[in-house]
Amino acid sequence: MPAPELTEAECRRCGTYIAGLDGRYACGVCGWVNDHSEGHRRLPRADEDPDLPRKGRKRTPQPPGPPPEARTLLGPGH
Repeated sequence: MPAPELTEAECRRCGTYIAGLDGRYACGVCGWVNDHSEGHRRLPRADEDPDLPRKGRKRTPQPPGPPPEARTLLGPGH
């Protein structure tokens, strides 16, 4: 599949200028999200995902929360 195209629009709820990929948007200000069907091209299938684990391979479990180095930057209590 070709690389996604960066697209820009105004949020339909609050008017904030937002950017998205292939006509799919999510506003970080008010939380509005357009429907995936409004995109400019079809979404890839799971088997087209380059990060999909191959058969026989399992994903390495990830610990919950931020990585240890991020916790150090956040300070005590995080």
